[in-house]
Amino acid sequence: MQLNQIVAKRIRMLCVEQSINQYGLFLRSGVPMTTISSVLHCVHRSVTLQVLYEISEGFGISLIDFFNSPLFERENIDD
Repeated sequence: MQLNQIVAKRIRMLCVEQSINQYGLFLRSGVPMTTISSVLHCVHRSVTLQVLYEISEGFGISLIDFFNSPLFERENIDD
C-alpha cells in the first residue's frame, strides 16, 4: 500500500475507535474539511507533518501514537 493510503486508513481507524466522522474530526482538529477529505481520498501523494500533527491533536494523541500502528511497518509500505 502507498504511504498516503496507509495514513488515510489510520485516520479512518481512529475515527471508528473514537466514534467520530470527518466533521467531528474537523471540529476537534481545526483542519479544514477539504483537507481532511483530500487526505482520506488520497488526492495527494503526501501529507504535511503539520496536518498530521493537527489531526493527531484532534484525536487527543501524539504523532508517536498516530504512527504506532502495524500499518506503518516496513513490509506494509510500497515504495
